[in-house]
Amino acid sequence: MKTDISKYLTQEVMTASPAKLVSMLYDKVVLSLKEAIAAIGSGDIEGRWRANARAMEIIAHMWSTLDVQKGGEIAQNLESLFSFMLTRLPEMDIRNDPEPAREVIGLIEPLRDAWRELARRDGGGRPAGAEPGRPAAANSAAGPAPSTSFSA
Repeated sequence: MKTDISKYLTQEVMTASPAKLVSMLYDKVVLSLKEAIAAIGSGDIEGRWRANARAMEIIAHMWSTLDVQKGGEIAQNLESLFSFMLTRLPEMDIRNDPEPAREVIGLIEPLRDAWRELARRDGGGRPAGAEPGRPAAANSAAGPAPSTSFSA
């Protein structure tokens, strides 16, 4: 059963458009931060730390793949936002306080929703001529490929 789920998830990622991949990353950040909040409520310090670390790792990855040259003002704004998030989230672990996670969720959800809409509106956000079975980063430098650059 677990291998079936793993195969499905791998297939979903390998066939997703760049916009869908970005929205999936944002989904995972939100899910991880909600897990951290729940862990605080149940007194699970290790669970809080793991969930928060996962969220911060994803945010750091997205930040590291920003292409400020191509992305212009939007990429610069995202850079500032990611920097703020990565400064704020460790406070959740230091103080065992869910408020930093709630703040970051409030910042992430509109971004996630925008990427979801882009993926839906553009037929998945896949560049013209892109092959559905290829990883998003291999399809086109023009698209917002999460493993190479964000140029929203």
